[in-house]
Amino acid sequence: MSEDGTAQTVRELGEFALIDRINAGRAHAREVLIGPGDDAALIAAPDGRFVVTTDMLVEGRHFRFDWSSPVDVGRKAIAQNAADVVAMGARPTSFVVALGCPADTPVSVIEGLADGMWQEAARAGGSIAGGDLVRSSEVVISVTAFGDLGGAVEVRRSGASKGEIVAVAGELGWSAAGLALLERGTVRATTELSRFEAKALETHRVPQPVYDAVLALAANRPRALTDISDGLLADLGHLARASGVSIDIDRALLADPELDAVATSVNADAPQWILAGGEDHAFAGTFDADAPLPPGWRRIGTVGVGSGVTVDGTTPNMRGGWDSFRGSDESSTPSPR
Repeated sequence: MSEDGTAQTVRELGEFALIDRINAGRAHAREVLIGPGDDAALIAAPDGRFVVTTDMLVEGRHFRFDWSSPVDVGRKAIAQNAADVVAMGARPTSFVVALGCPADTPVSVIEGLADGMWQEAARAGGSIAGGDLVRSSEVVISVTAFGDLGGAVEVRRSGASKGEIVAVAGELGWSAAGLALLERGTVRATTELSRFEAKALETHRVPQPVYDAVLALAANRPRALTDISDGLLADLGHLARASGVSIDIDRALLADPELDAVATSVNADAPQWILAGGEDHAFAGTFDADAPLPPGWRRIGTVGVGSGVTVDGTTPNMRGGWDSFRGSDESSTPSPR
């Protein structure tokens, strides 16, 4: 706290004291040979390669602090990057974070963001290796994630073939449901929420990618794989295009009675959330039709000749997910506008 009893701000504490505070006492993944505190981090790459990805969250565009706590936002920032690493068949090892914030941001907000990032990094199997802290007009979080393939062949979007089945690991539509509850102002006191509404809100605020559904596979790995971040239709469309195949989804295999209950409460369409909602961070892959699916995976469709994604053999009459510059339709918004 400041001397006048108000919350201490980033300006009052200072850049380097804040960096020291949010990194003190943290435990690093074994691949982080040199972490925060030097000119750069040193990360081990045991098999001579690493997977790398980056993503950004902007306050007011991708999150709001009146909807999510700083810890929630920090976890989401790491989860969306870790899921992309895992979607290549790699284990997340380390994350580098660039954080911008106004000078009057309470130190407690930055501490919450850091705590959330470290929590999710540990859940994914890695740690925060370093980053940067700058002044900006709103909170901006940019994460770069690294992953280790452990000698295995990477899993690409381009590996699907005719005759394979399409399967998913993780739940679909729940993040979009949570966002719908927030946007429509239907959120009541926590004690008044139904169990399913509470689940939708929690899923939107803190996605829980099922990392182990991919990383635990020693055999029968997906032939092609993608993270579902922009919506099922959109991301399967990317996979189909990269592989030069068509994909047909069986709508009945996507049914979720619990999600239907949430949709009914806000007069919405659960299939729309499932097919076009974003930020699920589930995984979708294609598998040999003759082999049993690994634990945690369920069949939702098939791979065929041609191009594009259909639902029950028909082109769906809905926009297929999120585009950062186009925006999204009114029923498929993966992040606050």
